[in-house]
Amino acid sequence: MAILEGTAYWASITTPNTTYEPVYTVNLVVDDETANDFASRGHTVKQMDEGPALIMKRKVNGPKGMVRPAPRLFDKDKQEISTAVGNGSQVRVQFNEYDWEYAGKQGKGLDLQAVQVMNLVEYRNGDGDEFFTDGEEF
Repeated sequence: MAILEGTAYWASITTPNTTYEPVYTVNLVVDDETANDFASRGHTVKQMDEGPALIMKRKVNGPKGMVRPAPRLFDKDKQEISTAVGNGSQVRVQFNEYDWEYAGKQGKGLDLQAVQVMNLVEYRNGDGDEFFTDGEEF
């Protein structure tokens, strides 16, 4: 397994993203040299406003009804945590590279194994709590 450092965006680490197929995922923004290295080996590099990103993910559902566990999430002191990781958090990501083939197509993927948060940016979910900070309700 390998480890990369970068900036996390759209992280769903302890709870899967269920927009489509349930998946644990993080867009890891890396430097240009790292992005070019992965692109030269056949990996997809997503161009985001923040810079080039590697999409690391782990599907929840596997073959024959198998359910994959969530990637482990650690703080900088290597203690397990279960917090939501906000955009802009500095992280180290442990992953496995793999080859895939499906419906006559093939490519390379990055299986998300674990994440260590080095500098957490608090996740804001926009749940409306800010309306009630002074105790007044509408």
